[in-house]
Amino acid sequence: MKIYDFKVRNAKGVEVPMTEYQGKVLLIVNTATGCGFTPQYEGLQKLYEKYKDKGLEILDFPCNQFGHQAPGTEEEIQEFCTLKYRTTFPLFAKINVNGKDADPLYEYLKKERGGFLGNDIKWNFTKFLVSRDGTVVERYAPMTTPEKIENDILKLL
Repeated sequence: MKIYDFKVRNAKGVEVPMTEYQGKVLLIVNTATGCGFTPQYEGLQKLYEKYKDKGLEILDFPCNQFGHQAPGTEEEIQEFCTLKYRTTFPLFAKINVNGKDADPLYEYLKKERGGFLGNDIKWNFTKFLVSRDGTVVERYAPMTTPEKIENDILKLL
């Protein structure tokens, strides 16, 4: 199984095959609008603006599993991110990243790149870097800022 075998739902509930991102470098992030790490949206947007024309895609998956820090609808989340951080990268439907209802994409990502203390996602803004060929290259802890990932992204572009 590869990352391109999955389908995800965008913020409007439309199914999107991951093959749409084949050949791109992906940074996949579970996010929340009310988290201490929420200001990372600014750094994510800067990376996206800087490298999207070179093949970077940032995929934003809101998650309400950690302290209920993403309580709004996808529309409210999109509005918050657009107004406060001017985000333009794709926002997807809210998902679970752990537990019996975990999104299959996240089950795959966790299997490919386990965490420091087990495979479960520990908090929002955990990031997965995926190379152009679909290999999950790295997993970053929530406190790892987008700026600290830039060099790893450059190696793949």
